[in-house]
Amino acid sequence: MVTDLLRTVHPPLLVPSLLAGDHANLGASAAKVEQLGLKWLHLDIMDGHFVPNFTFGPEVLAALRRSGSKLFFDTHLMLDEPDRYIEAFAKAGADNISIHIEPNYDHAGTLARIRALRCQCGIVLNPGTPARAIEALLPQVDLVLVMTVQPGFGGQSFRRDMLPKISQLATWRKVRNLNFRLEVDGGVDPATAAECRAAGADTFVAGTSFFKAPDQAAFAAAFAKL
Repeated sequence: MVTDLLRTVHPPLLVPSLLAGDHANLGASAAKVEQLGLKWLHLDIMDGHFVPNFTFGPEVLAALRRSGSKLFFDTHLMLDEPDRYIEAFAKAGADNISIHIEPNYDHAGTLARIRALRCQCGIVLNPGTPARAIEALLPQVDLVLVMTVQPGFGGQSFRRDMLPKISQLATWRKVRNLNFRLEVDGGVDPATAAECRAAGADTFVAGTSFFKAPDQAAFAAAFAKL
């Protein structure tokens, strides 16, 4: 149960990650999410530098929009230079663009540019990065993403040592009267999501666990009850 201190106005939100979908038919994977009545789709954008993997570019988002997807595109830029690409992803159909704190660039200026492009903006923390690294940016963002695995590949195990970081951010949100969504990504399933919810998270990215679930409707229903 979420404590009064960590309680948020945001209801629990399941966000399937397209990284774990069918790469031969990404449109069908996105459509399945929409058919279940879910509202958000997580898109992991990896450049092979910041993380050791490549995934999608802006054209994938644009193609999904052309195919008729109305989902909220929660776009996570795992890039060395995210500031160079936000216009392309905004034009392609991103609704939220989240950037990492770890690379060296103008974080505050990039968040402001994302908002100027009429997108929501988010800031992301890798497991080894403390919450204080983004403390000054919290009033500027719509979403904070705490990685509960080291980013780069799907299917990793959830790291429970990230729960205190989630609690710290949830506490700051409460006592400072902020309203950002607190998202977690990595090894998330109904059981680990319940732990994150108790720590104050409200937005849950699930890739492998969602797309490999034998009953995706039941999986989604479990998150709605968190």
